[in-house]
Amino acid sequence: MDPRQQRGIVIAAMAKLIKVNGLWVVPSQTKRMTNYFVNLEQGTCTCKDFEETQQDCKHMHAARIVTQREASQQAGLQGTEVMQIDTKKKTYPQNWRTYNKAQTEEKERFRVLLHDLCRNLKHAKVKPGRPRTPLSDVVFAAAYKVYSTVSTRRFCTDLKDAEKNGYVSKAIHYNSVCAYLEWPDLTPVLKRLIGVSALPLRDVESDFAVDSTGFATSRFVRWFDERFNVERSGHDWVKVHVMSGVKTNVVTAIEIRGRSAGDAPLFGPLVRTTRKNFNIKAISADKAYLSEDNIEIAFEAGAEPFIPFKVDSTEHGDGLWDKMFHYYQTRRDEFLQHYHKRSNVEATFNMIKAKFRDHVRSRSDTAMKNEVLCKVLCHNICCVIHSHCDLGIEPVFWPGEKPQQAG
Repeated sequence: MDPRQQRGIVIAAMAKLIKVNGLWVVPSQTKRMTNYFVNLEQGTCTCKDFEETQQDCKHMHAARIVTQREASQQAGLQGTEVMQIDTKKKTYPQNWRTYNKAQTEEKERFRVLLHDLCRNLKHAKVKPGRPRTPLSDVVFAAAYKVYSTVSTRRFCTDLKDAEKNGYVSKAIHYNSVCAYLEWPDLTPVLKRLIGVSALPLRDVESDFAVDSTGFATSRFVRWFDERFNVERSGHDWVKVHVMSGVKTNVVTAIEIRGRSAGDAPLFGPLVRTTRKNFNIKAISADKAYLSEDNIEIAFEAGAEPFIPFKVDSTEHGDGLWDKMFHYYQTRRDEFLQHYHKRSNVEATFNMIKAKFRDHVRSRSDTAMKNEVLCKVLCHNICCVIHSHCDLGIEPVFWPGEKPQQAG
């Protein structure tokens, strides 16, 4: 049984479905005051899932279950006698030996690899005055603090231990760790290290997915919801746009702009950054990234763009847009098999937020941006550690050097 059938069973059991003028009115599971209309005779539904896939959605399954249930009641039979449903959930095997090894050794391996990433960093300029803290120590302290997920005061013990083991030249004061996150010059350094941290997996990843997400802040913001004609308020957020591999979930490119920045214009920068280090064969993205320019950018990078077309999309006459449009129309099942790899970028976001929190502690715009970059950098190092344990990939960040060993 596929997930849509399972969700349809839940809707049929928990929600009230009514039939109006031959159409089943099915309430949404996630949006209040929203209904979808199912026509079982024509096999259609007004939801976004059916619009994209043209396959039976959970609302159609729910409507069929209710139809059979009502027919069985009229016939004086039990619903289970009419339709037998296997509700066993599909599971995936886990290699517990490699998983346990990666988890139990992760913290020590993380410090070794983070130190290896930072050791070649140099300050661009040296100003007169007392000696500056080495940039390698600054980045190590900032990233290690984010990895620990604790406050800077409680993080002091971890930093002193890092000093004893030679990962930093000197334990930085906890106030200084927060101050370093305020540096605008730290942002390009962290973005560069995110790209370098993904290099060990360049031979593994060839299919990529693009999407954006938000990390909550301590600020509040108000906005007007045009759909419901009401004013809303809530936590402000840092909007992050990433491209990640669909096998290991490593982030290969990242862009952080304003919280209202559009997705489509950032498709190009993400693809071009990834192309510098990876051989891209396919890119999956949702409809927010659909544009003729983005399709051409993907082909220029040597990749096929699997971006579903909208209902009102039409042919342009010739070119790459029409090529993918015909692919989408005539080989829909094959197209969607590639497109649904996009769900792996959602898994990437879940991994980062579950492990390093879905919010930021910093207050200023620069510090919040740098904190999110540190979260992604830590995530990449963890992906390299797990790939080393599971796939035997050596964690070599800098070309021509041997991998660093823990201890």
